[in-house]
Amino acid sequence: MNIVLCCNAGMSTSILVNKMQESAKERELDIDIIAVPSNDVINYVEEADVLLLGPQVRYQLQQMKKLGEENGFKVDAINSVHYGMANGEEILNMAIKMADTE
Repeated sequence: MNIVLCCNAGMSTSILVNKMQESAKERELDIDIIAVPSNDVINYVEEADVLLLGPQVRYQLQQMKKLGEENGFKVDAINSVHYGMANGEEILNMAIKMADTE
C-alpha cells in the first residue's frame, strides 16, 4: 500500500511519516509512506492508494478528491488533533480503513 501525505511544503508531515512508518513496522505491514507538497501531488497519482491532507491544506479537499476519483485513490483530511500530536498510529489506521473500503 502507498500512502501520500500532503501539506504546504511537505516538511511538516515528515515527522508524521516517521511515526506512521514506525507503527507500520511494529505491525509488520508492507506500507510505503511519503510526504509531498500539495503542488507535487500530481506527480504521485499513479502510485497512491491513499492521499491524506494535512490541516493546512484541508481547503484543497474537494479538488484532491476529484483527482483521486480520476486516478483511483482515496482522499481525506487528517484529523487536526491526530496531526498536531503526530499520532502516526491513528493516522495509519485511518489510511488502512480508507484503502479497505474499495
